[in-house]
Parts: sequence; C-alpha cells; structure tokens
Amino acid sequence: MRRTLLVALASLTTLAAGAAVAQQDGPPPGPPRGMPAPEDVFKRWDANSDGAVDKAEWTGAGRPEDRFAMIDGNKDGKITLDELKTAFETMRQRRMQQGEGPPPGPPPEGAPPQD
Repeated sequence: MRRTLLVALASLTTLAAGAAVAQQDGPPPGPPRGMPAPEDVFKRWDANSDGAVDKAEWTGAGRPEDRFAMIDGNKDGKITLDELKTAFETMRQRRMQQGEGPPPGPPPEGAPPQD
C-alpha cells in the first residue's frame, strides 16, 4: 500500500512539473493559433505561381478589390509574400492591442484574415 502511494505521488509530481515547464515555454512558434500561415495563403492566391499576387488573382480568389491597395505596400500592382507577411503582422498587432487576440479560425478558402 505504501509503495503504491509513493508511486502515485511520484507520478503526480512528474505530471505537475511537466505542466509547469510547458506553460513557461509559451505558445509554439509560427502564426498565432487560428491564423493560417502567410505562406499557405500566398500559395493559394498566387494562381500562376510567379511569386506575386496581382489584382486579377486577388479578385479571382474572391477578395474585395479595395483591400488590394491596403496590402500592396509599395503600390506596384503586385502583392509579394513579404507584403502579405507585413499585413498579417500589422493585423495581429492591432488585434492584440484591441484585446481580441487571434481570430477564432482560419478564413474561408481564398480569403485573407479580416481587419
């Protein structure tokens, strides 16, 4: 009986220590939970795989035309992966400041995260 109690106590201590370490590590690297990776979104939108999303690809993915200019940082008529990553980070920071955290799930197929 005493041995069983010691084994149970040791197991419980090990589990508690593991949980404490997991909490200290913080969230896993990558996009916030619920947000798709910009690389994955970019691959879906870059229909011709030329490394940029032009306005035709953007609207073809069902995106509102007026939002294209918000992401096209250098205003060259194309969205690069870096521009999309910048837009994702800006959106993430805005949501964190507003106390909303990451969105509840990925956007519908072909849709970028909403502002």
